Amino acid sequence: MNAPHPPKVAGIDSTVPSPAHTVAPAPATPGTPTVPAASPGPSGTPDASDAADASGPSGASGAAVPGALLTDRLAGWVSDLTTLHELTERLARTDALTAALTELLQAGAALVGARRGLVVLEPADRLGPDTTIGLGLGRADLGHIETVPRSALAFGRILDGLPGGEGEIAEPDLLAEDGLDPRHREVAARLGYAASYALPLETDGASGRMGAAVWLYDEPAEPGERQRHLVGLYVRYAAEHLARLLEIERTRACMKTMAEELLPSRLPRVPGVQLAARHRTGPRGGGDWYDALPLPDAALGLAVGSVTGSGPSAVAAMGRLRASLRAYAVMEGEDPVAVLSDLELLLRLTEPARSATALFAYCEPALRKITLAGAGHCPPLLVGERRTEFVETSVSAPLGMLACWEAPSVELEAEPGETVLLYTDGLLHRTGDPADRAFARLHAAAAGVPKPLRHDPGAIADHVLRTVLPDGPADQDSDEDVVLLAARFD
Repeated sequence: MNAPHPPKVAGIDSTVPSPAHTVAPAPATPGTPTVPAASPGPSGTPDASDAADASGPSGASGAAVPGALLTDRLAGWVSDLTTLHELTERLARTDALTAALTELLQAGAALVGARRGLVVLEPADRLGPDTTIGLGLGRADLGHIETVPRSALAFGRILDGLPGGEGEIAEPDLLAEDGLDPRHREVAARLGYAASYALPLETDGASGRMGAAVWLYDEPAEPGERQRHLVGLYVRYAAEHLARLLEIERTRACMKTMAEELLPSRLPRVPGVQLAARHRTGPRGGGDWYDALPLPDAALGLAVGSVTGSGPSAVAAMGRLRASLRAYAVMEGEDPVAVLSDLELLLRLTEPARSATALFAYCEPALRKITLAGAGHCPPLLVGERRTEFVETSVSAPLGMLACWEAPSVELEAEPGETVLLYTDGLLHRTGDPADRAFARLHAAAAGVPKPLRHDPGAIADHVLRTVLPDGPADQDSDEDVVLLAARFD
């Protein structure tokens, strides 16, 4: 009971070898009968019959040695359970599918004593996502493995339900097999692995089979019985965790697709102005939106806005609000205040528990004249050769916050070659800075656009995003949407 435990696998070093006995079995002393090892029963504890046999015919005189062996085995099982507990805890802390798959590979490699491996995610329902992640294998190495016929690979037999792919697949000496596929032999020799051990990733629930994990050995080898037992327990737990993350990933992808489908599929072409838009939906699906629509008399309507909340209800509300604004803009777009007043009345009557910010601009490209009104929204930014400044809009409340919304419109005239940037507050929130610093960062980014890029609104938008958000607009650590609409006047 006082025997020291081996280093824990769940430490910082993920290459710690798989757990073994806490203390090596004591050698048999001369004159003492050999004691058979106690085999674990179905529950992982030593069989009572083994313990009874261990007492031996020698009675009390031989009890000391069997007792020491049993104690040693119990200490080994406790160490194994501790290791398994720590590994599953580490896996449970992952909240992204890719991170969980990577953790699965690392923990499994430590349990079976391998150095490299790969996991192939191909859900049986064919709803995706499909991905392949390697441990100690680069993208080129994975590409070489993909050139091998699937039926010749362990994970291929598991995923395709071929004969021999029903459970674990151990290939202790690949290069010695007579029936090994020639391409598989070539790839194994090129990558330097000689054995493999594969397990399916499946649950008993609706998810079913999701993929397969394979660990590769540099030399002919295979995991022992105890290693197989531990990695089997771990993979069964990991499959349940992966099934939950898979559903979350699918929900996020559906929300992102739905939000993007509610936005313009393409921007209109209007003489005298060039348009570009950049939009990223947060992982929860938000209510930020933009629009650009041609209006009568060769005019152009530009709009951005944000609906409170996130998730399906916010996305649906965003779609309704944008569709309503398009209708009001066609009827009375030359008066942005009237457009937003109608929108506010609709929101207050149909969705009294929700508020929104919005900005609508009525543009006359031939005159480079812009008339705009905002409801609690961020001021536009005018970018040109001789000036970079925020357009001073009046302070106004968001739509749905007051009994009656009202704010004056603002008129401005753009110089030839100047660009107007419309954006939502998600761009500022993703910086993580206070409001004044975020506005200063946005202003500095727009002022610093290189001269060769100023003729292209798309290049201007990309430069601003790269400068304001160094980690990129698709940073998954933020729930904020990002919308940036650029209009350059000729």
